[in-house]
Amino acid sequence: MTQQVPSTEPELTGVRNFRDVGGLPTADGRRVAYGRLFRSGHLAHATPSDAAFLASLGLHTIFDFRNAADQKLEGADVELPGVRNVNLPLTDPADGAEFWKMVRDGNLDELRGLLSDGRAANRMIASYRTIIKHRTAEHRQVLHSLAEDSVPALMHCAAGKDRAGLSVAVTLLAVGVEREAIVTDYLESNAAHRRYKVHRSSSASSAYTPEVMELLGPLFDARAEYLAAAFDTIEETWGGVDAYLQQALDVTPEIRERLRQRFLD
Repeated sequence: MTQQVPSTEPELTGVRNFRDVGGLPTADGRRVAYGRLFRSGHLAHATPSDAAFLASLGLHTIFDFRNAADQKLEGADVELPGVRNVNLPLTDPADGAEFWKMVRDGNLDELRGLLSDGRAANRMIASYRTIIKHRTAEHRQVLHSLAEDSVPALMHCAAGKDRAGLSVAVTLLAVGVEREAIVTDYLESNAAHRRYKVHRSSSASSAYTPEVMELLGPLFDARAEYLAAAFDTIEETWGGVDAYLQQALDVTPEIRERLRQRFLD
């Protein structure tokens, strides 16, 4: 039996952006059950009390969507007894490594060239489109695993916003959650206590200037336009959610029904 967790949000010290996705409404009037699907930032800095809380959730599987560069920067997830850890990078292992080094070093001229005048937001939109269009094998594996035996599940990346956000969104689409509710949940990552902490090089004199932080802002925002780009890509490429799930992710009506049985009240 899946454990029901309190609706009040736990105070975790070393894990950012944790939340239970329970309570979201479906188009046919049902709701996602509490204690079935969780999302968060990485677990590498979880304290012993954080780990004890996570262990109490009765998790079957943790899906980690970070790549090798992320894991090198942040570290491996804390080990939870009896929980299966599945690493499915949603970006290439070397993708962005030099870019994020430059971000941490705080080179203002380079940051201006890459991120000013809407370039940062465009970078995020392109990333969302690419993940939806080209990471179908990974999302197929996630949904098939969830339908088979992987619930309760926790999905995370580095910040718990983009790669995990898309994977949670795809899962919620598959069980029929209203799109507006998916967007609302996604935007909760903007809360100050949820946002990713940027690790910056202490030697960089310009690292914390207002201009640098303004340039970086779109990278750490959850914006409705980013998720809308993902939904638009589904429509443009496959003609709709049903076709995307069946053609791209091999999620048949039977598998969707199994997912609904696992996640909905």
